[in-house]
Amino acid sequence: MTAIQTIKNPRITEKATNMLEQNVYTFDVTPSANKTEVKKAVFGLYKVKPVKVNILTVPDKKTLLRGKVSMKDGGKKAVVYLKKGDKIEFV
Repeated sequence: MTAIQTIKNPRITEKATNMLEQNVYTFDVTPSANKTEVKKAVFGLYKVKPVKVNILTVPDKKTLLRGKVSMKDGGKKAVVYLKKGDKIEFV
């Protein structure tokens, strides 16, 4: 699997934005991705070597839309830790 196929997009949330101060970045990844694939993908896309990678499964979520129950799809997210001087720029 290539780097572009492994990492879908950066996860831009309030919590993820606050974690950027500690050099911790969060990405949505494919459901079949593992830690080593994510490390290689981050290095391939951003030329930065991660110190540590955590993978979390995001569960499906029930929501109400106009009185009807619907589902939001879950997936997987990766939390990538970088060294002090390293940085990832999102354009």
